[in-house]
Amino acid sequence: MRRWIPFLKTTPLVSVIRLQGSISNSSRGLDDIGLGPVIEKAFSRGKPAAVALEINSPGGSPVQSSLIAARIRRLAEDKGIPVYAFVEDVAASGGYWLACAGDEIYVDRGSIIGSIGVISANFGAHELLGKVGVERRVYTAGKSKSMLDPFVPEKAADVKRLKGWLEELHGYFIDWVKSRRGIKLAQEADLFTGEVWVGQKGVDVGLADGIGHLVPTMKKKFGKETRFRRYGQKVSIAQRLGARIAGDALGAVEERASFARFGL
Repeated sequence: MRRWIPFLKTTPLVSVIRLQGSISNSSRGLDDIGLGPVIEKAFSRGKPAAVALEINSPGGSPVQSSLIAARIRRLAEDKGIPVYAFVEDVAASGGYWLACAGDEIYVDRGSIIGSIGVISANFGAHELLGKVGVERRVYTAGKSKSMLDPFVPEKAADVKRLKGWLEELHGYFIDWVKSRRGIKLAQEADLFTGEVWVGQKGVDVGLADGIGHLVPTMKKKFGKETRFRRYGQKVSIAQRLGARIAGDALGAVEERASFARFGL
């Protein structure tokens, strides 16, 4: 009742947005469509003094990373609310893209951050098809329509085109990090090779602002009476009970593999 009485001082409120898992252009991971309403509520309900991002993500789709981060920044600037990012196990690649939506980034001593790069992975099965006597038949209109088909030998022109796309996306990622971290970034370090840093070393090169956990850091900034309200994507009953269909099972394997790249 206290907070509804106008002449009594209310305790500060920090909205906490949980960003857990891979970033995907499907419903199996973090995406802008799913997170949009969550982020909007976090900035709008209860007049928060700040928004805290609780991040544990190995990355994923660069476009979804950009859309989510842009939404956070747009609301932060429109409402004049500071944003703080707190990294748990990992904020790598797209996960670090999300962390840069924060005005300040805090990590645990064991957190892995960075991996500022872009990757594309595929497979080649044309030799296997030949061994089992299967013939691949593809008909297209447009010479580039079947680019990087895993069932035919690689073409140098296709690889060159793909690498051009990756370089363009990498430049986009670098521009975002520089725009958000600015002079905090260590000038002598090559931060954009896809390398990762652990805990304090990430702070030393300017990818994070300090070692700190969400609740004590926010209480230090806003007072011991600070309240927290948590927001996150809703999980369906089927997801809570476990992967029930092949698509969900595959998504779980892919996400596990993404975390495993960092020994997690």
